[in-house]
Amino acid sequence: MKNIVILGSTGSIGTNALEIIRNKKEEFNVIGLSANSNHKLICEQIEEFKPKYVSIGTEEGKRIIEEKFSEVKVYVGREGLKKLGQIEEMDIILVAVIGAIGIEATSEAIKLGKRIALANKETMVAGGDYINKLLKENPKSEIIPVDSEHSAIFQSLMAGKKSQVKNLIITASGGTFRGKKLEDLKDVTVEQALKHPNWSMGRKITVDSSTLVNKGLEVIEAHQLFGMDYDKIKVVIHPQSIIHSLVEYDDNAVIAQLGVTDMKLPIQLAFTYPDRIQNNCLDTLDLLKVGNLTFEAPDREVFKGLDLAYRAGRIGKSMPTVLNAANEIAVDLFLNKKIKFLDIYKIIEKAMDNHEVEEIDNLDSILRIDQVTRKWVYDNYSNLD
Repeated sequence: MKNIVILGSTGSIGTNALEIIRNKKEEFNVIGLSANSNHKLICEQIEEFKPKYVSIGTEEGKRIIEEKFSEVKVYVGREGLKKLGQIEEMDIILVAVIGAIGIEATSEAIKLGKRIALANKETMVAGGDYINKLLKENPKSEIIPVDSEHSAIFQSLMAGKKSQVKNLIITASGGTFRGKKLEDLKDVTVEQALKHPNWSMGRKITVDSSTLVNKGLEVIEAHQLFGMDYDKIKVVIHPQSIIHSLVEYDDNAVIAQLGVTDMKLPIQLAFTYPDRIQNNCLDTLDLLKVGNLTFEAPDREVFKGLDLAYRAGRIGKSMPTVLNAANEIAVDLFLNKKIKFLDIYKIIEKAMDNHEVEEIDNLDSILRIDQVTRKWVYDNYSNLD
């Protein structure tokens, strides 16, 4: 039986993970959970799964949980996430929190030689160089990607040698506004941006999908996870979201992983790899019902997030950290209706232009650049022109 810690247990990835575990209690044991502010749901999860350790985002949440569950050790905030990353008896930590806040817990788990089921792309975007350095220093640790695209690449890379890979091909749904022109996007609302055609995701990642920033972050993450040059990482729009990504080899063979638009399969694989197990909660892909699979090039002139990410990735060092932090704050400002949709691109570009690139050689430097960038955006978002 594997001991599992889930960071972000009340989000979509976290609740899917718990459904997998609920159906395979003989395989998995939950020993740690974290949530930001959803006290009601995490209390229900504690009642059902009986973890020994919990982290919550607020002191109020800590009080609520401690009153109901005196036997549970409760931590708070960012330090609480870090504490969950230091649990010796865990085998796997699922990092499914949103944003760069997941980096510390991930790094702590790596130092302990644990498996990281990584659903937090910002960890590799903002801190990829540092995380890869830690992995080399702690060879017992490993990252198994949970993002559907990177899980698909991870699986497709099993078909050949890495030295024989010609291209990684990341698929994208195209997001809420696929096919729209710049004029169409000037006054789109938050409510419109959150209506993703295929996936049920959190608010932040849904907006990221609509700007294609999400796909840009995935390009950087693929570079860091698989050690592939940016010129060998391509993006293709695939509106049906059935092919989750592909790997092209030197002999022109293209290996793809297909599946339903559901995160349960990549989550479970990250828990069980190298084994694959049957689970009644996993849906079957029916290609006859799917019918047609189509592909198109991304519109990079309208959806500028993709090229901003390629630019940040190719510059490297501290620039991806800036891209990630600026985007997080820009999306938050949009969701709170303080800026317009297209201002997200302006904020990211201006933050990158304002930044003096520096080496990323430790966690403190990542967190410092992250915080400086966030402050810069808050101080300057109202002066975009």
